[in-house]
Amino acid sequence: MLLYDTFSGPPRGTPVAWGKRRRALTDEGISLARASNLQSPSEVVAALIWDGDRFLACQRPAHKARGLLWEFVGGKVEPGETREQALVRECKEELDVTVSVGSVFMDVVHEYPDITVHLTLFNAAIAAGTPKLLEHVQLRWLTVGEIPNYQFCPADDAILQKLMTM
Repeated sequence: MLLYDTFSGPPRGTPVAWGKRRRALTDEGISLARASNLQSPSEVVAALIWDGDRFLACQRPAHKARGLLWEFVGGKVEPGETREQALVRECKEELDVTVSVGSVFMDVVHEYPDITVHLTLFNAAIAAGTPKLLEHVQLRWLTVGEIPNYQFCPADDAILQKLMTM
């Protein structure tokens, strides 16, 4: 969740991560403007694609940040794109499939050491094509019960918890 700052520091209305980190920064008198990872989060989209009772999970390449962790297919929203357009583009680039984008399943803001992301996970369906390994190391169709057997990116934790309680 994003809240907005209401004290002196960055311009009023600048999004900041809220909670222990913010308190620690202000308690220590450190300017939020100097806290680089508290910038506006990067907008990221991902697809929750189901095939019956299984959803698609992708393993990240070893050479990328969070290498070999599992994730939902997707990526960053480029300037001038809607979130839905970005998701269609990312699925084509990463899996060579065309998706139809549905409703938002969940929004998450997660702070990694190197980046803060605002992740929007959409319900989606493959409209054309068969997933191919263009970007990822592996693809798996997982049941909800198999989630504990895979190590996902930390930004996906709240999403996975929601899936396991459905």
